[in-house]
Amino acid sequence: MTLQEILREATQNGASDIFLIAGLPVTYKIKGTQKRSENGIMKPADILPLINEIYDTGRRQKTNLEAGLDDDFSFSIPDLGRFRVNVFRQRGTASAVIRVIKFGIPDPTQLGIPENVLSLADHKTGLVLVAGAAGSGKSTTLACMIDRINQRRECHVITMEDPIEYLHAHNKSIVSQREVFIDTPGYLESLRSALRESPDVILLGEMRDYDTISSAITAAETGVLLFSTLHTSSAANTINRIVDVFPANQQLQVRGQLAQLIRGVVCQQLIMTTEGHLMPVFEVLKTNPAIQNMIREGKLHQLDSAMQAASADGMTTMDGSLLDLYNKQLITKEAALAACNNYEFMSKRIR
Repeated sequence: MTLQEILREATQNGASDIFLIAGLPVTYKIKGTQKRSENGIMKPADILPLINEIYDTGRRQKTNLEAGLDDDFSFSIPDLGRFRVNVFRQRGTASAVIRVIKFGIPDPTQLGIPENVLSLADHKTGLVLVAGAAGSGKSTTLACMIDRINQRRECHVITMEDPIEYLHAHNKSIVSQREVFIDTPGYLESLRSALRESPDVILLGEMRDYDTISSAITAAETGVLLFSTLHTSSAANTINRIVDVFPANQQLQVRGQLAQLIRGVVCQQLIMTTEGHLMPVFEVLKTNPAIQNMIREGKLHQLDSAMQAASADGMTTMDGSLLDLYNKQLITKEAALAACNNYEFMSKRIR
């Protein structure tokens, strides 16, 4: 099969990922399960032409691959879709995993992204953090938030992504999208440059280390609305992760800064429904004076109780969201228990 045939079959079957790995047939991930092509097992000699075709299609040099490094980039094919690819070596042979991204910005209603998540984009300043494991849909949620701003407000939105997944057309806003390692050397350099480019909204693809996190906090203090992501599983863990990268003598100051800057923390994961579809589940923290005090004083263990008490304000815990889905018979008991943060709490509530 050619690359075009593989990509077309993936999009027609609603695949989210494509695996090109020697020793396996072409494998598609569809609704969380693997479907293997009937065209036979691929050998290293079969993979190499596909890898070359990927680089040709993406107009990308194989510099990283030939240097023994992984490579991560994206490309578009007219009338087919946009694709994010990671090329790597395993067992001495080149392999690739391709993420399928449909053209256009997804409809948050169809995806199940609720208003209490999307409304965080209505803030004018501060930090909005979206957390979750890799592949949990963070980029899609952020794309929907940026699109909401683009449709409603006159802003300069600057995104820093690795790689760019969703393409935003200029609407009411000007949207400048910078791909790390192509348009800019890295997140840190791009973030520092963005502050000289009259930004109103900044999307920082990931808060990875001390320098990036410190610069993101500084940027948010200038009066912009800054979105970013972390690989954490709860609102408390997200805030702890940020604080913990700083030396002990700076953590009190950082908690004070976060208390003033954070507008919301969204944690999400994808879970299989009883109908066999993947749907997002959210934990949503929004700041109010009580939440700010907990962050400032480091009493993050109290956040779950505060979120449960403030459900009328659009807050919810992950376990609360899972329990709601279970009570509506949208997910099974096993799925709820496997995805919850507090197993003992969840097992008692769903007996």
